[in-house]
Amino acid sequence: MTSCAQRFQLDELPALSRTAIDRNDLLRDQAERLVELWPTAKVLPLDKHGRAPMARGQDGLRLDLRPTESYGSAPPVGSVLLGAQDGTCYWGLRAEPDGPVQEGFGWEATIPEGDGIIWQDLRMAGGVLSDVDAGLLTTAVAVLSWHGHSGFCARCGSATEPKRAGWARHCTGCGHEEYPRTDPAVICLVHDGADQVLLARQPTWPADRYSVLAGFVEGGESLEACVAREVEEEVGVRVRDIHYLGSQPWPFPRSLMVGFAAVADPSVPLVPADGEIESAFWVGRDKLREALAAGGSAPGLILPGITSIARRMLESWASS
Repeated sequence: MTSCAQRFQLDELPALSRTAIDRNDLLRDQAERLVELWPTAKVLPLDKHGRAPMARGQDGLRLDLRPTESYGSAPPVGSVLLGAQDGTCYWGLRAEPDGPVQEGFGWEATIPEGDGIIWQDLRMAGGVLSDVDAGLLTTAVAVLSWHGHSGFCARCGSATEPKRAGWARHCTGCGHEEYPRTDPAVICLVHDGADQVLLARQPTWPADRYSVLAGFVEGGESLEACVAREVEEEVGVRVRDIHYLGSQPWPFPRSLMVGFAAVADPSVPLVPADGEIESAFWVGRDKLREALAAGGSAPGLILPGITSIARRMLESWASS
């Protein structure tokens, strides 16, 4: 069985954990300075489905960031300061698409070939964007989604208004301040300590789509306890040697995926949770490598997309 010295780790950062932008918390309170910097800033428009305009460049897919001149002489209400880099501020705001949109979302979608602007979503494109663009889009999707669900105070029910360059909302009734929420969820690669990994699928997923197990952390629960509980609830096996791998924001709408690995006994019968897990099975390392070498799929096995931390976990285990 795997010893602590032989534990695998992630080979690279998960796709949506990459960022090269300074969030610059202090700048959020400098309203006059933000107005001064506005003329040279760049804007990332985002539609209500979380799609942003993108184009193909010499280095691959990139965000089509817009100049500020079309948005007024100061950051408009509802915009969010995403960060700054080399003296340039980056803002995100809601907008209607001004060009063709991507058909489908996430695994249902394809990245079209050719030139021109097309509005695409983070699930599909996040894994192929640069570190800067991936960080900008992930932040924009997360914070703008939070604004869309936080128009009223959870304490008194009064209307709230955005503050701090989009990083807080102030209640107009009781004065309570609310900040963007993140809901922690664990995601665990369960293996046998040798050459098998446990994969499962939800009933709503496309045919043959499998991934590692995941679930939300409950109140008063540690991350490690959540791993043990979720795996046993979902497939009926107990795990040991739980260890941390890494994390990735997953703003659909506001999760943080906290990655772990754990060991289980493959001789224990799997009992998929009724209505939650359609099927689960142990997959050999060679079969997994075959699917990865083919771009993420093999007969009867389609792996998570490259934007997901699940894919990075599987790639790292397969190469260990």
